[in-house]
Amino acid sequence: MFFWILLFLMFISPQLQFRQLKAARLSLIKRMEKKYGFRVVTMIHRQERISFLGIPIYRFIDIEDSEEVIRAIRSTPPDVPIALILHTPGGLVLAATQIAEALKRHKGKKIVIVPHYAMSGGTLISLAADEIWMDPNAVLGPLDPQLMSGKGLSLPAPSIIKAVELKGVEKVSDETLILADVAQKALRQLQEIVYDLIKDKMDEEKARELAKVLTEGRWTHDYP
Repeated sequence: MFFWILLFLMFISPQLQFRQLKAARLSLIKRMEKKYGFRVVTMIHRQERISFLGIPIYRFIDIEDSEEVIRAIRSTPPDVPIALILHTPGGLVLAATQIAEALKRHKGKKIVIVPHYAMSGGTLISLAADEIWMDPNAVLGPLDPQLMSGKGLSLPAPSIIKAVELKGVEKVSDETLILADVAQKALRQLQEIVYDLIKDKMDEEKARELAKVLTEGRWTHDYP
């Protein structure tokens, strides 16, 4: 009997902790909205979001996030500023792009707040804002596309292209050539997405250059 009670507590305790944390966040959000007049939207990916037998399960930007955040943006009156709090390692490019484009289309002022980090897709979303508020120690990151290889490894698109260039087309497998082709497309697509998000903030030449710098693989994907 004691075993079953212990097992039940192991399962229910993380859920209760998450509910308490969620309630505390909601209370803070309400105070922020009242004080600053913003509509506060959050996308927070922390280990305590879900856990199994005490082992944290990491969360990333996914389609469920895009649905939830876009719904919040759409329900905000056009003249009300939005403050989007981001804490994320990144995630799906599609989901991050949907959120970024929805945020950019909002007619009111748009602020992204980064308390700790907003890497990869989080950085992409940040580019849609009019202002980015960051803690002195907070970081953003590069936007080079990541592709899944046949072996289940996540590989940077620029590195795939460079590897084929170094070895030569004749010395790589058909699978690698296909992966390199997809990598080139992913790189071009993401550069255009970044450019579209920032082109109204600077002249075209600078916007093109920044889009290239952020996506070309100049740094490792986790570089702040």
